[in-house]
Amino acid sequence: MLTPYDPELINPASIDVTLGETIMIEQEKRHDMRRYSLTNFSRETPFFLMPGEFILAETKEIFNIPDDIAAQFALKSSLGRAGFQHALAAYIDPGFNNSVLTLELTNSRKFHRIPMWPGMRIGQIIFHRMSAEPQVSYKTTGRYNNDHSVTGCKGLL
Repeated sequence: MLTPYDPELINPASIDVTLGETIMIEQEKRHDMRRYSLTNFSRETPFFLMPGEFILAETKEIFNIPDDIAAQFALKSSLGRAGFQHALAAYIDPGFNNSVLTLELTNSRKFHRIPMWPGMRIGQIIFHRMSAEPQVSYKTTGRYNNDHSVTGCKGLL
């Protein structure tokens, strides 16, 4: 259901996902967000999310969720304790496929920046088996299928 698959990321009831290499940063004078590469950052030389800053980030993993499975993203609790906050758009519909997850991240700290880098464990995915396949799959209704990189809003704004 996700690639690349790493058995080291398996937890008792979930699997961890890692931060990808591209984020989108809010711009002061424009409504759209600017793409920004994290490829030159690492654990030793991280990118810093500033207090109150909002970004969109991607998972490294690409998802292919079958029609009989739903999933949910949850921020790693240690990152929540560090000050990261994830918006509530965390549900993954049956049929979400060939796409990375786009994550809505904020530094909720008031005074301190938070480090981040590609490959860091950012969250975990909890899978739920459906009692039946949906009448209409996200494969046919989903606007965010086949997104291979972080993606901004496609509908509201």
